[in-house]
Parts: sequence; structure tokens; C-alpha cells
Amino acid sequence: MAAGELKKGIAEYYDESGKAFEALWGDHIHHGFYDPERASPLSAADHQRAPLRTVEEALAFAGITDDPVQKRPKMIVDVGCGIGGSARYLAKRFGAQIQAITLSPIQVKRAQDLAMAEGLANQITFQLADALDQPFPDGQFDLVWSMESGEYMPDKEKFMRELVRVAAPGGTIIIVTWCHRDLSPTEENLKPEEIKLMTRICNAYYMPRWCSAADYLKIANSLSLENIKMGDWSENIAPFWPAAIRSALTWRGVTSLLRCGWKTVKGALAMPLMIEGYNKKLIKYVIITCHKPI
Repeated sequence: MAAGELKKGIAEYYDESGKAFEALWGDHIHHGFYDPERASPLSAADHQRAPLRTVEEALAFAGITDDPVQKRPKMIVDVGCGIGGSARYLAKRFGAQIQAITLSPIQVKRAQDLAMAEGLANQITFQLADALDQPFPDGQFDLVWSMESGEYMPDKEKFMRELVRVAAPGGTIIIVTWCHRDLSPTEENLKPEEIKLMTRICNAYYMPRWCSAADYLKIANSLSLENIKMGDWSENIAPFWPAAIRSALTWRGVTSLLRCGWKTVKGALAMPLMIEGYNKKLIKYVIITCHKPI
């Protein structure tokens, strides 16, 4: 799929599906984080809190806390901001100024409305922009935040170079993204049946080819980034897709999806494919954090 066609497909998918996602999942349009060892049944409250916990766990993994002695981020960019759930949380938690970008004009408008309703319009600016060509000067942000946007990037190296470019010297970069499994030393590619499954998923969600966590780490090292850490959170997010399917099969879920259109329905129908990918250890959910050299 050509780059222009890909961007158009992503924008239209999120323009169309935004109301359904918000109705089903709330402010945070990303996976929820769970304790994999928990055996008791999960409540509706558990599922509602899980996406916010993903944000909190990402900050903790990167070593960003509320400790008053520690330097808090004051300038943040949210790359692939959705309807601004993460941006609003970060603005309130750190009192930061935030620039947030997305390819979806409907997401921009909804995010602006929500920020205004919460009294955050002076702290957060939402705009249409491409993550591979961000409209910001070099070295502007002490926290560069990318929550589930890397999988949409057709050029992962250019994506990371752009994140590094806009980061201030010493700034923190947080990438939370879907990946495929690492290849073994004897493999040149995924297995044919794995490629077939990945292709079906990518076609449903308007995504280019994915890469592995090892590929991200290789790029990070090539850019001479510091304090590089990677965490595999696949087990922590495993309950998310079954919960998403259950919410989609409620009366509210079905009516929300049907009001949106075929792109959204196609994405909903692909949710069992995501579960299959996770169960086969093909799909990985990873966090990568690092610092730009001073």
C-alpha cells in the first residue's frame, strides 16, 4: 500500500470508528494493562481502569515519577494522540505543556472539545500532522510519548529518527507498540502461515508491515540512544482483546459499531485474529524507553 493511501486509510478508519471506540473504551484508545497472575474474575471496573494503568505503567517503566526532587517533564509531544486521553492525563499529572498530533481530523476536534471541557485548552494543542514529518523544531520536548502508533509507521527507522529529532538533549522517549515476534538467528522472515495471519490483521486495521522488538532495539542502538530498555508486556495485555470482544457483542457495542460503518465493523471482525496472534506468540506488545544523549 502506497504511503498516501496508507495515511488516508488510517485517517478514515479513526474518523469513522472514533465514536464507537469512545463509547466502548472511554478516553484511552489503547490496550489495558493487567496483572497476569490474577486468578479472580475481572470486573467492569477492572477493565475500565486498565487502559489508564497502561499509561501509568509506561511512565513507571521509564522512571518518570511524581517525586518532587526529580525533574518532571514540562514539554511533551504525544505522537498519535487519539482523542487525547494520554495527553490530558499527562497535562494534569505534570502540569506540562503538550503538543499532540494525529492523522484524524475528527480526533483532533473531539480531543480539543474534551480538553476544553476539562479546563486544559491552554496546556494542550492538538493538530493534524504526520509522525514521520512532525511540525516541530529540533530538541523541543523533554518527553516524547508514542502510545500504540509505531505499528502504523511504514518506515520504522524514519519514525524513530523523528522521535529523536524532536526530543530535547537528555529527553526521554517512550514507545509502546505492537510488534511481531523476534526472528531466530536461522530465520530470514516469519513463517508463511504467520505472514498470512499478519497480512489479514494489517489489512483490517490499515497497517503496514510490522517489525520485531529486536528491530526497534537495533534502530535505537544505531542512533546512539542511551539507557535503552525493552519490556515485553504481552501477558499483561492478554485480557484486553477478549474484553473488547465482549464489549462489542453487547447491545451498546453492536449499535455503536453499526452506526460507524464498514471500516469499523471490519476492524471488529478482526479482533479474534489478534487473540490468535497473541496465543501463538506471534504478536508481541512491547515498551521501549531510552534517552537522547546530552
